[in-house]
Amino acid sequence: MVLALVALAGLPTAWATPAGPPVPEPPTGPVLTFESTVFDFGRVDSGGSITHAFVFRNTGDQVLEITRVQPGCGCTTAGTWDKRVEPGAKGSIPLQFNSAGFSGRVTKTATVHSNDRNHSNVVLQLTGTVWKPVEATPSLVMFSYPEEGQTPQTRDIRIVNHLEEAVTISGIEGTNASFQAVLETVRPGHEYQLHLTATPPFTQRSTVAPIRLTTSAPKVPSLQVTAYALVQPLVAVSPEQLWIPGETPASPIKSTLVIRNSGADPVKLSEPKATVDGPEVVLRESEAGRLYHVDVTFPAGFRLEEGRPVEITVRSSHPKFPLLRIPVLQQPGSRTRKPTDS
Repeated sequence: MVLALVALAGLPTAWATPAGPPVPEPPTGPVLTFESTVFDFGRVDSGGSITHAFVFRNTGDQVLEITRVQPGCGCTTAGTWDKRVEPGAKGSIPLQFNSAGFSGRVTKTATVHSNDRNHSNVVLQLTGTVWKPVEATPSLVMFSYPEEGQTPQTRDIRIVNHLEEAVTISGIEGTNASFQAVLETVRPGHEYQLHLTATPPFTQRSTVAPIRLTTSAPKVPSLQVTAYALVQPLVAVSPEQLWIPGETPASPIKSTLVIRNSGADPVKLSEPKATVDGPEVVLRESEAGRLYHVDVTFPAGFRLEEGRPVEITVRSSHPKFPLLRIPVLQQPGSRTRKPTDS
């Protein structure tokens, strides 16, 4: 009986399924993998530069293409990076941060665009602390005025010496008599307060004036504070224009305008409309006589045509602004459709 079982064990069975050929793994495509997407540079003196190369590897099975590196602001720039990386190979993206004008903790970014479908937009970060031996906070001082009823305004700027040795401040110089600065000593040699007063009238839309202070610190012989006075129109529209793509949109485009009255008397708005057929314009009074919203909906298929300007208009009861005009413009970089385009 045992011999029979042994003999049968060597025979193929009718119900056994023969093994087929191995199934190949599907291709993964290019895969962008960074060793780290964040670099902490620690501390840098204000005005110094930080450069770091972010190293990455293509862990996929097709060629990786880095198509664009887009810094978040002008203080950060990208050097020459590896644009095509074979599977298994490494590449790098150098970034440089210029700390001039910054102080305290900062984080600067750059977005990496690639043909990796799962990681097509990767954000890299340079972070750290920018140190100033002598610091004025804020260094940009804003004054906002209406067109009518302007009165003097005062802002305070704190000046701190972070060095161990005492620093004296003297020699305040300004370029505009509308801004007067008075220095107060809080802690001799280490902390001061600058009282900056803006004295109307301000007739221009914006007035900018630098104010320089001389210090005894060898590394920081002077400090600059910038005064900025902005005159708000009595009736202001934001944004001042609407942007739509040049190509025909497949779905409606919705935008909202904010109209604010900063004058002494209330203003009544009425008759919102577009200068061409198609857009729907709805006026909402959010705060009686003071704040309005204008909802503009451009229908699907709406397009701008060359030589035919488009505006959103709103009538106003203010004698200086009887008709508000908001132009509708094509987004930069998009192509204007002509009436003959199909």
